[in-house]
Amino acid sequence: MDNLLRLLLRFVVVPFGMIAGFIATFVVVVFGYWQLGDLISGATEVQALALADTLSAASMALSAVAMTMWAIAFVGILFAEAFAVRSWIFHAANGAVSAWLAASLFTPYPDTPVPFDGDLYIVGAGLAGGLVYWLVAGWSAGFWKPVGAARVGEPPAALPPSSPTPPLPPSPPPPAA
Repeated sequence: MDNLLRLLLRFVVVPFGMIAGFIATFVVVVFGYWQLGDLISGATEVQALALADTLSAASMALSAVAMTMWAIAFVGILFAEAFAVRSWIFHAANGAVSAWLAASLFTPYPDTPVPFDGDLYIVGAGLAGGLVYWLVAGWSAGFWKPVGAARVGEPPAALPPSSPTPPLPPSPPPPAA
């Protein structure tokens, strides 16, 4: 019964962890590669409206990349759940590799005015997403392996002696010299 409850809990925690990781990935790209803070700080009203329109259109493309990233990362998540891999390094590497693969699948158009050179941001976004996933769901991966230390039973009580121990034989006298 305990394993069944842990399995049902994994069906709730894993998607929640993936959503949290997706949001972390999105935030790193928006504030890192797009440098949103610099764009907002010096914008006039017209520029702010143009920026909002551009960000909404670009967010759709970023969502496609991030969803592909998490679809690829799901393979690693299934591996972690099947074998109860709870290492933060595994989940961070899973996020980084899957982000890099997803960005490789969605190469920008060759005639874009700004060349895409954000591989570092993509890998960083994958690392952030993998770490956030680990914080939410990865640290307790594997429904069949309980979290925490194994329960240790009571130590066995000392057995009462069934019969008194026999007395030791007398030691022989020392040899006469």
